[in-house]
Amino acid sequence: MRLRTLIDEIDYIDLVNLEDMSYEIEGISYNSKKAKPNDIFICLTGEHVDGHEYAEEAAANGAVVFVVERRLNFDVPQIVVSSTEEMIAQISSLFYGNPSSKLNIIGVTGTNGKTTVTHLIQKLFEANNQSCALIGTLGHKFSSEDSYHDAKHTTPQAPELQSVLYDVNEKCIDNVVMEVSSHALVQHRVDYVDFNGAVLTNLTQDHLDFHITMENYFKAKAMLFARLVAGDFAVINLDDKYAEAFLGVISPTVSTYTYAINKEADVMAKDVVFEHDGAAFTCIVKGKEYKTKLAMNGMFSVYNILAALTTALALNFDIEKSLRVLETISGVAGRFEIVVNKPTVIVDYAHTPDGLENVLKAAREITPNGGQLICIFGCGGDRDATKRPKMGKIAEKLADKVIVTSDNPRSENPQQIITDILAGIKKVNDVIVEPDRELAIKEAYKLANANDVVLVAGKGHEDYQILATETIHFDDREKVKEIFIGE
Repeated sequence: MRLRTLIDEIDYIDLVNLEDMSYEIEGISYNSKKAKPNDIFICLTGEHVDGHEYAEEAAANGAVVFVVERRLNFDVPQIVVSSTEEMIAQISSLFYGNPSSKLNIIGVTGTNGKTTVTHLIQKLFEANNQSCALIGTLGHKFSSEDSYHDAKHTTPQAPELQSVLYDVNEKCIDNVVMEVSSHALVQHRVDYVDFNGAVLTNLTQDHLDFHITMENYFKAKAMLFARLVAGDFAVINLDDKYAEAFLGVISPTVSTYTYAINKEADVMAKDVVFEHDGAAFTCIVKGKEYKTKLAMNGMFSVYNILAALTTALALNFDIEKSLRVLETISGVAGRFEIVVNKPTVIVDYAHTPDGLENVLKAAREITPNGGQLICIFGCGGDRDATKRPKMGKIAEKLADKVIVTSDNPRSENPQQIITDILAGIKKVNDVIVEPDRELAIKEAYKLANANDVVLVAGKGHEDYQILATETIHFDDREKVKEIFIGE
């Protein structure tokens, strides 16, 4: 796009060395190493890195115009703005032609369940002969049959996100369902994305290393619902303790739909029972009852199904048809994924206190009489340390045997993370501690009998482990198959 077009649309404080407005901008970059010729380079200021310090490297790589919060000390065209973090979203949207304005976009937010719910909603769109792209933790895909295209974040940074939305338009896809993280909302990654609907799964402790308090965490998530306008819809989990607070930020002009198990709502589940091959319950939609048998298990799966079905209600999809579609879906990679049978070994992404509690309860439901439930888990480094003892307490309470290991220790000492976890465990001597994650899985193999259930929690779909100085290949599912059945 021509620089003059951009300048005319954005709010800026000053222009430096910009007498010539005829520059043709060919790309947007914020990582100096990835800057290309004729890029506009955004000098982002983050917690650990200040993009202004890398502007000269970006210039050497071909960037021609720089968006800054303070003047650079070398002679290049500069646009001075109050916040580069906010401006990058607007510039990205403008560069790609405001792609979200041409799409029906549903954002799904919450601590747990986002990935599964987005996949369920995508399937519902396609069952109604509507094309739907998906953006989230596993990457983005243009249909349910498409393979994942890699993503670094649950919600991509603005240039990547707007580029994906542009591609969605180019492929003549009408709908998008995307995970919206609290970081993305606070860091303005989804500014200038025109959401038509928003779905809340739940709100429990996570990311307090970033948000500090649950109130801040709630306010971040609530930003998605506060921006909805007349004609949009919101879907809220009434059983969540923050439900009323979320309802309080939604405009009365927005159509609001609710789901619950323990309260009266638009969509409800009652008489929930769990068997090895899935959950069964009676689903009630606007007073009408439907017998339902899922291929997924656990109470969290019931909530995820209710969230998707309530979205179907908001979209005016046929409810019985939608339920029958949801019944056929067996789950998402790394989400309560049964990798081995006899013993039953489950790999799950649970990495929060609530998430671990949910999957352990679900695993207990399918543990045969006389069988034991073995839990292997760790906690990520450089993340909220206050959840570590809580997760230790939950594992001790709900599992018969606990093996504490490493997750992604990052720059932290793995032993310190384990010590934090053990602080929440009363009978530490009954716990196996094995920092090496592969050896921890081998310990479970030694312990487990055919009737037992083993839960390997924390990493789910991830195929890597982040250590102090390197990232190595490590996939829980691969290791489980290798150790338990020799594959």
